[in-house]
Amino acid sequence: MAIDPRLELRKSMRAVPDVLRALVASIDAAAVRRRPAQGEWAPVEIVAHLADGEDWALRRVKRMLAEEEPELEPFDQAALAIESRYIDLDISEQMERFERLRAEHLAILDGLDDAGWRRIGIHGEHGRMSVELYESHVAAEEVDHLAQLSRLLVS
Repeated sequence: MAIDPRLELRKSMRAVPDVLRALVASIDAAAVRRRPAQGEWAPVEIVAHLADGEDWALRRVKRMLAEEEPELEPFDQAALAIESRYIDLDISEQMERFERLRAEHLAILDGLDDAGWRRIGIHGEHGRMSVELYESHVAAEEVDHLAQLSRLLVS
């Protein structure tokens, strides 16, 4: 049987909350807000960024499915982290927010047919992309952030 890349993508996206929750559970209270170096994020900031990223991704995919080739505005993640005061947020609340948004996001993706996966949006930084390519980008970015968080926990 052939591998279905869309199924594989959803499996990966479904696993991220479990991996993230396990990583978050291993962080002691003193380390939640500790930045490893100037300009780098503390664990709470990474989790808040993932929650915000999930919110953006969910809104973008909804637009891609509802509109003809919508413009998808990029966002400045560093500015959003400062503006939203990621460092002061509660990591458990951000984890729960991420999980809630991810469940909604996956419910949409699970219901897509081939035409839905091929819908197009125009990303302000990355150009024209299908839902499938966009979701692959989302999944890859998340793996990078899981690795970033893992490195903080072993250092």
